Amino acid sequence: MWRRLKTRFIDREGSSLDVPALEYKELSADTVGEPSEEIRERVENVRMIQLTRYKNSKNYFNAGMTSRQLKSHCKLDEASKQIMAAAIDKLGLSARAHDRILKVSRTIADLATEENIKSEHVAEAIQYRSLDRESWF
Repeated sequence: MWRRLKTRFIDREGSSLDVPALEYKELSADTVGEPSEEIRERVENVRMIQLTRYKNSKNYFNAGMTSRQLKSHCKLDEASKQIMAAAIDKLGLSARAHDRILKVSRTIADLATEENIKSEHVAEAIQYRSLDRESWF
């Protein structure tokens, strides 16, 4: 069953991440993680941002952006363009990977409640893409 779920997730989102197991010290620590309710609120907020953004289109999520929507909603500043160019050149990423990174960057910016994509959002999205590529080899 896990294989079917993982395949569906990869097919839908285009990426997957291996999450390392926690050590006992981390599991038994007295620190408290972020409450589920806070995470839920943040996700619902991002969902509303995306519903508003795409209210006049057939698409409802960043993952489904068309080329035209990418150009409209994923404008990069000069620092972000340089990071993207370096990643494409060094990692040998395709045009499809470029678009996926933009979509993930847009979602990261939405989670940070930022109107514009910043260089740290692009860098984080590239990092996820790099981790995803490593897991396949």
